[in-house]
Amino acid sequence: MEVVMKGISKSFGSVKVLENAQIHVKDKEIHAFMGENGAGKSTMMKILTGVYTKDSGEIIINGSKQNIQSIEDSEKLKIAIIHQELNVLKEMSIVDNMFLGREIKKRFGFVDKKRMEEIAREKLNTLGLDIDPNTPIKDIPIGRRQLVEIAKALLLDAELIIMDEPTAALTEKETELLFKVIRELKDKGVSFIYISHRMEEIFELCDAITVLRDGKYVGTKSIKDTSFDEVVSMMVGYDIDDRFPRIDKTPGEVVLSVKGLTKKGKFKDVSFEVRSGEVLGFSGLMGAGRTDIMHGIFGSIHCDSGSIYIDNKEVKISSPIVAKELGIGFITEDRKNEGLILEASVSKNMILPSLNEFKKNLFMDEDKISEVVDKFIKKLNIKTPNQHINVGRLSGGNQQKVVIAKWLVTKPKILILDEPTRGVDIGAKREIYEIINELKKQGVAIIVVSSELPEVLGISDRIAVMHEKKLKKIFDIKDATQEKIMEYATGGGK
Repeated sequence: MEVVMKGISKSFGSVKVLENAQIHVKDKEIHAFMGENGAGKSTMMKILTGVYTKDSGEIIINGSKQNIQSIEDSEKLKIAIIHQELNVLKEMSIVDNMFLGREIKKRFGFVDKKRMEEIAREKLNTLGLDIDPNTPIKDIPIGRRQLVEIAKALLLDAELIIMDEPTAALTEKETELLFKVIRELKDKGVSFIYISHRMEEIFELCDAITVLRDGKYVGTKSIKDTSFDEVVSMMVGYDIDDRFPRIDKTPGEVVLSVKGLTKKGKFKDVSFEVRSGEVLGFSGLMGAGRTDIMHGIFGSIHCDSGSIYIDNKEVKISSPIVAKELGIGFITEDRKNEGLILEASVSKNMILPSLNEFKKNLFMDEDKISEVVDKFIKKLNIKTPNQHINVGRLSGGNQQKVVIAKWLVTKPKILILDEPTRGVDIGAKREIYEIINELKKQGVAIIVVSSELPEVLGISDRIAVMHEKKLKKIFDIKDATQEKIMEYATGGGK
């Protein structure tokens, strides 16, 4: 399918989100669509899929001008979208998810379950999934759920599939399988619009790339004719000299010490320490136990055995409230469900862990709240019209900065960041790394969990590698390489 969107403009009230934007996807092409959070990518795709209507511009599909007014219009044109937060009902089966809202009916209105199962099995087999369609979605890994979403798109005989951050929660093997399926579908005539902030996979998978900046078209490049640095410059409008601006600083005293921490089925006999002004990175494959360990330290998982020491004193952390009182902050990997209240304002989200600090007699000190929130909006360069807007209306990168700000307000001595740049654009990533550097200078003990090896290597002073719920090795940064880390993460190493 060939898709041309040109001269696309869209405003919400007085806010102009898109201005004369464009993208041209050729037939049987995997086309990357990039830009910083808030650049207008999602709005463009919502116009193409009928969620929004454009104010002006043209949509031309296979040479014919189209007027897409609804989701039904886009589906009739064989356009499908797979969202970053997968649109699945976990308690329902694969087949029921695939046919939700488009069930096949027999006479008298009864659902033809047998025919639906046959079609579901056929589509799953097309993607190399030998799995019973009656399996509940909750019983299959996230990577397989991505493929189920593609199978659902194939029910529409989709000729264009839009994918939004499809590998954000996938393991390396699941990503490889996804790429294999995408390439096979491309060979069969399917075109793709591929939205991702992971530059390495863009250059591995895609044929061409279009960049938006501040709602405007910047340019389109063939992947083979461009470079990482050129794409970054197109996205942010300036050159980023150092992708990972890690600073060297001699660590201070041990602030956090973990000894023999164990939770059956989640992690076993984990021991490590973090010093003042140090970044300890945690690496390992998905499911290795990295995030569970952080929840164990933060008190949101109750450990079976082991000890935690802060400033050489043993502490008992029975809950996140106790952890916060001890000076621990935790920026969770799931900002939408665990890190933020999307329906609440930027201000309310930012002060939530520190409410007691803002009490004035029986009331809240609104002037102090406003002053502190404004300070962190400026300090972290959070792009928001004001502090009272619902945080759910901000871009992903700015939401992540609000999560970071809410814990900085608590003035932590230990800060855990779990996948701090997941789904965040290259410019916001750089800003988050600078925040980490500033905290490092202030003497905060920092733990960063990340699935991106270049990131772990780029910002850490030492790297702890997990394999199958155990901590296998801690590398000093001068001794760490991608190859060595992967060797231990996959069960090798001595």
